[in-house]
Amino acid sequence: MFFLNKFVKGVVDVVSNIDPEQFTPSQPPPPRRPVAYAEQHESDEEKQFRRVFQQLAGDDMEVSPAELMNILNRIIGKHADLKTDGFTIESCRSMVAVMDSDSTGKLGFHEFKHLWDNIKRWQGVYKTCDSDQSGVISASELPGAFRKAGFPLNDQIFQMIIRRYSDENGNMDFDNYIGCLVRLDAMCRAFKTLDKDNNGTIRVNVQEWLQLTMYS
Repeated sequence: MFFLNKFVKGVVDVVSNIDPEQFTPSQPPPPRRPVAYAEQHESDEEKQFRRVFQQLAGDDMEVSPAELMNILNRIIGKHADLKTDGFTIESCRSMVAVMDSDSTGKLGFHEFKHLWDNIKRWQGVYKTCDSDQSGVISASELPGAFRKAGFPLNDQIFQMIIRRYSDENGNMDFDNYIGCLVRLDAMCRAFKTLDKDNNGTIRVNVQEWLQLTMYS
């Protein structure tokens, strides 16, 4: 998706070779607010989800990577139609990192709900695009699966994604599909945020580049 056009004197110009308007990343989660504010302004659905979140997150009201792994694997274990080796602690660390808007190392309520809503939406895409009902997304099904999720990628990026997230046959299981999309969504949101004039180009210094890429 990106190539480094210039890396001189501590400044990186990152240029997209894909029209950024084609991408539809999700909106970032809202900022944390006091519980009293939430109780007055949340919908009934949000209040119900908050009660579930309290049970999952425990007393600190935050979800750590280990807790996220346990939650996801417990739920995915109930879906026999989704092939998966299970979410690993490393993939959950990555998901927490890219969703962690306030850099606490854990997911608060809105961050977790944002992630959860995306996972539910992408699960529907996964099932729809698994046309042969094999439980995995094959290499031929991947373009449609990413396009329906809001990310039309070129062949070069698909080959890179297949090498990184698929097995030796080019098949991508559910946990790798979700892990890839969470990261892709976050990186596209970050790019759009930094692309102030919406021309497909951003400029960051080395410190900003490392902060963007290393904690993800």
